Amino acid sequence: MSDQSLNTAAESRLTPILVAANDRWLPAIILLVATVVAWEAAVRIFDISAFIVPAPTAIARSLIDQWPSLMQATLVTAGEILFGFIVSVAVGIAIALVIVRFDWLGRALYPLVVLFQNVPKVALAPIFILWFGYGLAPKIGLILVIAFFPVTLSMLAGMQSVDRSLLSLMNSVGASQSQILFRIRVPHSLPQLMAGTKIAATLSVIGAIVGEFAGAQDGLGYVIQFASTQLDTAQVFAALLLVSVLGIVFYYAAEILERVVVPWAPKFSRA
Repeated sequence: MSDQSLNTAAESRLTPILVAANDRWLPAIILLVATVVAWEAAVRIFDISAFIVPAPTAIARSLIDQWPSLMQATLVTAGEILFGFIVSVAVGIAIALVIVRFDWLGRALYPLVVLFQNVPKVALAPIFILWFGYGLAPKIGLILVIAFFPVTLSMLAGMQSVDRSLLSLMNSVGASQSQILFRIRVPHSLPQLMAGTKIAATLSVIGAIVGEFAGAQDGLGYVIQFASTQLDTAQVFAALLLVSVLGIVFYYAAEILERVVVPWAPKFSRA
């Protein structure tokens, strides 16, 4: 096959991908640019003080000037988010499996899980600091209590939505409850579980920042709190921008994981 034919074939494969990416991202990019332009114009026209709302250009200058320290803080927060997210997913899956596998324990445990979810998580941050100190443990604990619930709930919904006729068939051939759980219920729950992990990914970012607000010596939450005491609003917004970027990165990382784990899901089949 000639080089021209290979190039033509590669272009034909890339074209649908580029078109899909353009359709997906272009509206968001246009809206973002329009928002930034309107923000800059409003600050300049109405002469808004930088202590109240800094202009995007001031935020960009702060981001450039403080880049090394902000990157260090971003790496610290990203590590907390990643570790806490992994722990949250593991604990959420384990709780869902226990609730479904052991009926009597599930009836006792599920109301307690829902009750615990209603506890204000911000109120737990000082308690975790008191118990675990100012290291990594209280941040991980706070991420866990914030992010495990959507994982548990999503997996439960998936495992409990299995067709009853399929369960009856498995029972008729003598399958044990453990076999039904791991061969039928768990695979059936994977699309819902992956949806829950995307929610947990964004909640993990919130948990890490709240934990750093309560007590930390590094991280973006610490930067935001310290800059607030110095009335450096531009640096606060720069750190918030990096927090938002982390949230987007972890969300789409979870979406990529979803595509890898459940490529057969209906949403990908339609695509």
